[in-house]
Amino acid sequence: MPELPDIVVYIEALEARVLNQTLESIRIVSPFVLRSVDPSPESIVGRKVQSVRRLGKQIAIGFEGDYFLVLHLMIAGRLQWKESRSGVSGKTALAAFDFPSGTLTLTEAGSKKRASLHVVRGSKALESFNRHALEVLDSSFENFESVLRRENHTLKRSLTDPRLFSGVGNAYSDEILHHARLSPMKLTSRLSDEEARRLWDSTRTVLSDWVTRLREQTAGEFPAKVTAFRPEMAVHGRYGKPCPRCGSPVQRIVYAENECNYCAPCQTEGRLLADRALSRLLKEDWPRSLDEMEKHIEARRA
Repeated sequence: MPELPDIVVYIEALEARVLNQTLESIRIVSPFVLRSVDPSPESIVGRKVQSVRRLGKQIAIGFEGDYFLVLHLMIAGRLQWKESRSGVSGKTALAAFDFPSGTLTLTEAGSKKRASLHVVRGSKALESFNRHALEVLDSSFENFESVLRRENHTLKRSLTDPRLFSGVGNAYSDEILHHARLSPMKLTSRLSDEEARRLWDSTRTVLSDWVTRLREQTAGEFPAKVTAFRPEMAVHGRYGKPCPRCGSPVQRIVYAENECNYCAPCQTEGRLLADRALSRLLKEDWPRSLDEMEKHIEARRA
C-alpha cells in the first residue's frame, strides 16, 4: 500500500501536471471503483483543479465549486501519467481522467478490487475522509507521545493505526522500528521515556529520508515504480537477507495478509518472535533465539 512518502511524491507530481488544469473527461472502466453517486463524476468535468492534498494515505483533488475527487489506492492501486487521451484497457484499468496536459489513469493489480474513488462537494463532506491522525513530521514529541500512549497496543499496531498516525503502514513501520532498535511486539505501556523519544525521532527520520530518496529517484518524472518492497530498505520484505546493521538474517512474523520484518539482535535482544504459521507447527520446538534456530538447522542436516 502506498504510504506517506509515496503519496507525497504522487501529490507533488500531480500538482506539477494538473494544478489549474481543466478536467476534460472522466472514463470509468470498472464500475466497482466508484463508491459515490451524488454528486456524479460528471459534475467535476469542465472544472479546474485548485488543490491536491493528502488525507492519510488518500489523495484529495480539489476542483472549482468546492468539489473534491478522493482517491484511495489501498494495497494494489497505482496512478500513471500518460499522453492526453491515451487509451485505457486491460484487467488492471479502473479509471482515466483527461486533462489538456495528459491523462491520469488509475489501475489496480490483483483480483481483489479495493481501490476507491469518491466525488464529494463541500469541506464538510471532505472532512468525513479525515481520520484526524497525527502528522508525525509536523508534530512535537509531546504530541507524539500522547497519541502513542493513548491506547495500549504493540508498537507495530500503533504505528499502523490510521486513527493514531497519519500515512504510516506496514512497510515503513518495519523500517521505523528497525531504525529505533525497538521490537514490533513491545507494548506502548512498557516503553520508557527514552524509547518513546527514540521512536519519535526514528519515525520522523525514516519518513523524511524516504520522501527525499523517492524525490531523487523520480527526478521530476511521474512516479512509475511505487512499491512497498524496495532493495534499499533495511528489513521490510527482506526476510532471510542480512541486516544492514549487524548482518544477521532478517526475521518475520506472518499474520493475515501481511508480514512484519525485524532483526532479532538489533530489536529483540536476539529473541525470535513467534511466527503464527511456523510456531503452530513446531509448538514447543519453536526456537527462542538465533542460536537455537541454528542448532535446529544443524540437527536437521545431521
